Amino acid sequence: MSALFEPLTLRELTFPNRAWMPPMCQYSAPDEGPDTGVAGDWHLAHQAARAVGGAGLIITEATAVNPEGRISPADLGLWNDRQQDGLARVVAFLRAHGSVPGIQLAHAGRKASTERPWRGGAPIAPDEPYGWRPVAPSPLPFTADGPVPAELTREQIGRIVEDFAAAARRALAAGFQVAEIHGAHGYLLHEFVSPHANRRTDEYGGSFENRIRLSLEVVDAVRAVWPDELPVFYRISATDWLSENPQDGREGWTVPDSVRLAKELLAHGVDLLDVSSGGIAPDARITAGPGYQVPFAAQIKAETDVPVAAVGEITEPRQAEEIIASGQADAVLVGRELLRDPFWPNRAARVLGAEPTWPDQYHRAV
Repeated sequence: MSALFEPLTLRELTFPNRAWMPPMCQYSAPDEGPDTGVAGDWHLAHQAARAVGGAGLIITEATAVNPEGRISPADLGLWNDRQQDGLARVVAFLRAHGSVPGIQLAHAGRKASTERPWRGGAPIAPDEPYGWRPVAPSPLPFTADGPVPAELTREQIGRIVEDFAAAARRALAAGFQVAEIHGAHGYLLHEFVSPHANRRTDEYGGSFENRIRLSLEVVDAVRAVWPDELPVFYRISATDWLSENPQDGREGWTVPDSVRLAKELLAHGVDLLDVSSGGIAPDARITAGPGYQVPFAAQIKAETDVPVAAVGEITEPRQAEEIIASGQADAVLVGRELLRDPFWPNRAARVLGAEPTWPDQYHRAV
C-alpha cells in the first residue's frame, strides 16, 4: 500500500490519507457590514473542489479570533454567529465528501491591517478606511517604514487567550474536527516566541520559558474547550532563518528552540505540529527549493514524540510518498500545487497505485 494513502489516526479521529491541504488565505470575505469576515460562495467552491479531489484534511485559511487579528480586512473571522454559520455551510460539504475539516485559529499581531496581496499588500494606516492599529508583544514594526504596533498589556493578552477559546467553541459548533493554532509566519504567537520581535521584560518576555508562555496559554485554553477525542494542531515556524545567516547579527528563533517547544506543546495536549518556517523578518535570506522545509519536520519528529506534517514545495506524488515512507513526516501539506490542481490527491493515488476517491458524479471520467 502507498504510505501517502495509509489512514492516520490521531486521538479518535481517522484521516483517510496523508495528503492534506494547508491553510491558504483567500482574502475574499466581505470587509464591511454585518457579513464582515463571513465565508461565502468563493470559500465553499474553493474548499469543495479539494474535497472532491481527494484531500484527506482541508484546513480553512487563517481565521481571525477577533477583528484586530485579521491580516487584511478581507480575512475570515470567527467572533460572531454569522461567521460561524458561514463556515458551517462549508464544513458540511467537506464532511459529506470524505475530507476532514480543520480550521486555523489565528491572530496576525503586528502584520495585521494590510491590503490584499494582489493590491500590493501594503499596511493600511489606522486613519485610512478599513484600517486599524496592529498590536504586538513589543512596539517594533515589521518593516523599517511600517506602522509601529501597540504593545499589548497583560489584560489585553488575557483577552486574546479568551478570544482563541471562544473561536474554538464556535469552530466546534460549526462542525470542524481539527483545530490548528497559528504560531508561525511572523504572526502574533510567533512574535512572542521569537527574540527578534519580543523585547518585553515582564513574564511574557526575556527567557525562553517566558516567551513561550502565551503559546502554552492559548493551547491550554483551546484544549479546554476542544473535545478529548479530537486533535489540536499547532503551526510552527521552525526557524526564523536568521541564525542560519550569522553575518546578519540578529537573534532569532531556531530549530533547537522548536524542538524544545514541541515537547512542551505535546505535554499541553497538542497532537501534531504543522512545521513551516520564516515570516518574522521580511529580509531574512531563505534557501528555498523542492521540499526545503522537510528537514525541519524530520528533525522535530526524530527528537520528540510529536507527529509532524511537512510543507514547502511538495509537488510530486513520489516526492510526497518518500517523505512519508522514509519516516520524515506523518503527513504532507500540499499548498500551491493544490491551488493549481484541486484533484492532486486523486491523481497522486493513481500514480502510487492507491484507490482514488472520485465522487459518483465523476465516475464516467475515471
